[in-house]
Amino acid sequence: MLTKAFVPYKGYYSTPFSRWQGSMANENAIVLAGDTSKKWLAAKNWDPAIFDYLILGMTISQPHQFYSSPWAAALIGAGSIPGVALSQACTTSTTCIYQAAMGVETGLYNACYTLMADRCSNGPHTIWPNPMGPGGEVISENWLMDNFRGDPNVGLQMIETAENVAKEGNITKEQCDELTLRRYEQYLDSLADDRAFQKRYMFPAEVKLSRKKTQLVEEDEGVSPCTEEGLARLKPVIPGGVLSFGAQTFPADGNCALAVTTGEKAKELSADPSIPIQILSYGFSRTKPGYMAAAPVPATRMALQHAGLKIGDMKIIKTHNPFVVNDLYFAQQMGVDAAGTDALGFNNYGCSLIYGHPQGPTAGRNIIEGIEEIAIKGGGYFLWTGCAAGDTGGAIIFKVG
Repeated sequence: MLTKAFVPYKGYYSTPFSRWQGSMANENAIVLAGDTSKKWLAAKNWDPAIFDYLILGMTISQPHQFYSSPWAAALIGAGSIPGVALSQACTTSTTCIYQAAMGVETGLYNACYTLMADRCSNGPHTIWPNPMGPGGEVISENWLMDNFRGDPNVGLQMIETAENVAKEGNITKEQCDELTLRRYEQYLDSLADDRAFQKRYMFPAEVKLSRKKTQLVEEDEGVSPCTEEGLARLKPVIPGGVLSFGAQTFPADGNCALAVTTGEKAKELSADPSIPIQILSYGFSRTKPGYMAAAPVPATRMALQHAGLKIGDMKIIKTHNPFVVNDLYFAQQMGVDAAGTDALGFNNYGCSLIYGHPQGPTAGRNIIEGIEEIAIKGGGYFLWTGCAAGDTGGAIIFKVG
């Protein structure tokens, strides 16, 4: 259990997420994240010199990735500090935040800036020399598509691992469609009153249209409307399965950031010092091969054990759910209401199933939304959990208020 690591209230932002090949498709994700952070810090009147380290979370290479974290530090205006780049697929943000918390806990950092960014659009196509190949033919890889098509360890597509979990949990297509519609309705709540909830944390990204012309991306792009009838009409992607294209997420682009610091510094930086946000514990897992969607369950149990808490102690849950099966299985195994209609909120105001998955910043946005929701509710314990490539999972628990 951690005792010294805090996030200042409002010490975070997320850009909108843009469906891949949308408005952010041609931006270097490192540059866009650095520029966005610099503008956000200026809007808060925060001097970037308050940070002594930067952790950059990314999963898809960008030009000059070799220099990624110190370059990002310079871009935000903190060119005198070092940094490190972390990549853990869909749980990248969570691990960045936890590593920052561990640095604060041990006295290594006083204030760490965690910056998470990815661009699924126009992913790199890598080639390696292969002199021994037929005619010297190169070895090639499409970073995004080739890895979506299959885990090299088990040889299965990600959707196949979700279907395995659906079979194990006796989950039906009707259940998947019903919960997908509920998740869409929860996302619509974040758009109510002229996007009042999203405006609590969302910061626009400025993208270049030409040398002289720019555009502000102020809202999510590419969210598909859901209806009961429309979901029912969609056939499973895999014959005999339960998951249609409507019941899974889509690749996206975006970035987010959170400051992690000491309790004293967090109070100084907080927009409301009466709302402390403490990072309590972290959990990780690797489930059996080919069952990625089940991984959040053991990761959550570890995080709860480390915090000395039970699932019933949580006030809200947020998840990365690339497939709606993730939430159905989690609810089944942990004994909670997947729809979030009881006292325990479950993915209120949105989740990656609906607004997309840029990978690196996905969990970060989920976490920021969870902090804002629990602040509205007057505080309590908040759990984030999700799966990641390679049948792994992560979880993190916060105490707010």
